[in-house]
Amino acid sequence: MYGAGIDVGSTQTKCVVLDGNGEIVGRGLRMTGADVVKASEQVLEQACAEAGIETHEIVYTIGTGYGRFRVATGDDQVTEISCHAKGAVHLFPGTRTILDIGGQDTKAIKTNARGEVVDFCMNDKCAAGTGRFLAAAAEVMGLDVSEIGPVALKSTEELKITNVCTVFVESEILNQLSRGRKREDILAGVHRSIAGRSASLLRRVGVEEELTFTGGVARNPGMVAAVERRMKMKVNASEDSQFMGALGAALFALERAMAGVRRKEQEVQG
Repeated sequence: MYGAGIDVGSTQTKCVVLDGNGEIVGRGLRMTGADVVKASEQVLEQACAEAGIETHEIVYTIGTGYGRFRVATGDDQVTEISCHAKGAVHLFPGTRTILDIGGQDTKAIKTNARGEVVDFCMNDKCAAGTGRFLAAAAEVMGLDVSEIGPVALKSTEELKITNVCTVFVESEILNQLSRGRKREDILAGVHRSIAGRSASLLRRVGVEEELTFTGGVARNPGMVAAVERRMKMKVNASEDSQFMGALGAALFALERAMAGVRRKEQEVQG
């Protein structure tokens, strides 16, 4: 039995395929682009190819993310907040608080031991302090977004960045460069500013051990370090952090598929 979760985000679309034991056997990832339906179909094909199965072998699929209702192969939809909580507790069972920094928004989520959402809040009014902001900062610096975290970790000076608005990031960074500031110090300041905004959201839901970092930005070591320093606690992060929503969706899919099997068995026995 295989279950799939497809997370259609504003920037990237992800897919996770689980086997009957809840183990990840396939992943798919691509830029979302304008065609959400095509993106969801392609990541499912990628994940199935990695798992060594055909798409028709998936017995249940859950769509999540902002484009969840456009997942043509989806049997049902679950909000990304519930999916991130489900996935985080599955991957890190001690998780009670979650920080999810996506391409266009940031979420703070409190969960219980069963991966159920207790409380949450989010910054979705603009892209300030999100993955989009980091991408804009990288562009101004002439770096790939994957490079800025390691560069920031080389900083030796505390530099304060006063503005984390994506619209004004270029002028802020150019101003600092004109003053002779090193790029690693500027980028470290950028990461610290985002960590500060994230800490404010986390405090609104109440921070409890353990804190798990989800979303694509969690793969940025500079951002993980900045959050750990700001929160004064260890943060859970992994290579699968950006797949957390898709993982949670796949777990929901597997649960619903198994529930369907049990109902059929009861009907036969009845």
